[in-house]
Amino acid sequence: MQQSASSRPLVGVALVIGSCLSLPFGAAVAAQLFPVLGPWGVTSLRVAIAALLLLVIVRPRPRRWTRPQWIAAVLFGFSLAAMNGFFYAAIDRIPLGPAVAIEFLGPLVLAAVLTRRLADAAWVGLALVGMVLLGVDGLIGAEPLDPIGVVFILIAAGFWAMYIRTSARVGALIPGSGGLAMGLLIAALLLAPVGVPAAVTVSGDMQLLLLAAVTAVLSSVIPYSFELAALRRLPQRVFGVLLSLEPVFATLAGWLILGQSATPLRMLAIALVVAASVGATLGIRRRSRADAEETRADSRDEGDPPAVFTGPIPLPD
Repeated sequence: MQQSASSRPLVGVALVIGSCLSLPFGAAVAAQLFPVLGPWGVTSLRVAIAALLLLVIVRPRPRRWTRPQWIAAVLFGFSLAAMNGFFYAAIDRIPLGPAVAIEFLGPLVLAAVLTRRLADAAWVGLALVGMVLLGVDGLIGAEPLDPIGVVFILIAAGFWAMYIRTSARVGALIPGSGGLAMGLLIAALLLAPVGVPAAVTVSGDMQLLLLAAVTAVLSSVIPYSFELAALRRLPQRVFGVLLSLEPVFATLAGWLILGQSATPLRMLAIALVVAASVGATLGIRRRSRADAEETRADSRDEGDPPAVFTGPIPLPD
C-alpha cells in the first residue's frame, strides 16, 4: 500500500534522525574497540566490511572505466580512508560531541570558499566562535580537550571537505553506486597495513567481531540507506537542516554509551556550530533557487526550454 503524501515527509524526517543517531552511536561503539585494535585498526575493519557489503549488492564494473573515472574513484577512496581514520583517532582522545562539532568546520569553510559570499563567511565566523568557546571550556573545564585530538579532528575536517568535492566528482562521472563501492574498496586497500593485523585479532574473538560488525552497520550501512531513502521524501533544504543536528546526537551518544559529560559552555559551543550549519544550509538552498530562477528567466528570454537546477548536497560519512 502506498504512503499518503502527508506521511512521506514525516517518514523522511524519521529517516534523517535515524541516520543522525546511527552515525554517532556507531562511533561510540567503535570507541570501545580502540583499546584492543586502535582507532586505525577499527577504521580499516569498518571500511572493509562496508566495502564487502556494497560490492556484493552493487557489483560494479570498473573494467569499463576511463582514466578520469579511476582518478576520481582513487581520490574519493583516499579521502574516505583519511577522513574516517583521523576522525576515529580524534575521538580516541577527545569527547564525541565536540569532535563532531569541530569536524563540521570542513564543509562550512568549503561552502564559504566556494561561494565567496559575506553571509557564508559570517556562518563560518559563528562556528569559529563556538570553537573558541570549546577552547575556553578546555582550559577552565574539568576535562580539557587533548590538543593532539583537536589536531586530528581538524585534519578530519579538511578531508571531509575533500570527501565532499571528490564524491561530487564521482557522482558526476560514475553512474549508480559503483563509485561508492569502489571508493570504499580503495580505502580498505589503503588501510590494509593496519587492517590485516586487526582482522587477525578480531577473527579469534567473537565478541570483537560482533562489535566490528555492529560498527560497520551503524556507521555505514544504516546511514547510507536512510539518507538515500530520506532524499526521496524530503526537500534537500530540509534534509540538510536536519543533518546539521548531528553534533547534538553525537553528544547524546557520548553521554549514554561512553559516559562523557558536557558542560554548559561546551553545549553552547555545539549549539553555535549547529546554528552555523543550519544557516549555511538554508543560505545555499536559497541561492540555488535564485540561480535556478535566473537561469529560467534567461532561457525564456532566449527562447530556450527552462533549465532545471540539480545540485549535490554534502553528506558526512
